Amino acid sequence: MSETALATRGLQKNFGSLVVANDINIELPRGARHALIGPNGAGKTTLLNMLTGMLRPDSGQILLGGADVTGLKPAARVKRGLVRTFQINTLFPKLCPLEAVALAICERERQSGNWWRSLPAYRDTLDEAYRILCSLQLGGDCTRETRELAYGQQRLLEISLALASKPGVLLLDEPAAGVPRNESSALFQAIAGLPAEITVLFIEHDMDIVFTFASRIIVLVGGRVLVEGTPTEIAADPRVREVYLGHGKHG
Repeated sequence: MSETALATRGLQKNFGSLVVANDINIELPRGARHALIGPNGAGKTTLLNMLTGMLRPDSGQILLGGADVTGLKPAARVKRGLVRTFQINTLFPKLCPLEAVALAICERERQSGNWWRSLPAYRDTLDEAYRILCSLQLGGDCTRETRELAYGQQRLLEISLALASKPGVLLLDEPAAGVPRNESSALFQAIAGLPAEITVLFIEHDMDIVFTFASRIIVLVGGRVLVEGTPTEIAADPRVREVYLGHGKHG
């Protein structure tokens, strides 16, 4: 049996009378590539907010590598290997990718207070930053200013910054949001090439991407897990077709 990297037990969250998470139970094996889908308002981002500590559930548990992290703050979860990207990137436009990722590594190593030192003094840090960028197909653009990169490349840079934290679990909130369709496939090809030991859970609305890159799919509707299964099982499930997929080509 695969080791569980991330799990929830009975997560519940209400905003007044509005139920946004209703007894959510999920389990991600180490190295999983799972997608989280559902119609707008299903509670997908709310779930990620609870997983990362930005929002506290009213009840239930969040387990990271078997340890209960429900009460931990976001920064403490990052230190334990639970890292997230957002729908809208927050990059430094005048830094080059190599500088940005190197500074993220310095933050991980608690050396960011020495930011005033010349980066070339950190040879090992720069080497690690370059390896991360190359793994996401950004090596050739590592010295360009971030603002000059195509938007798909900027999303890859955001993932590079997340990898600088050495995550065990990586949560991607609509990584292809705003990315031109002709760039999104390359973006997910790079994500698919992430180290096998990293567990990935991603939110995505493009069903072609979901069915191509996810090994399992979790369908969230009304704050509750409707069904979980392989892409083949999800495409054939009449409940999913009714509430989300429609009667298109994935049937």
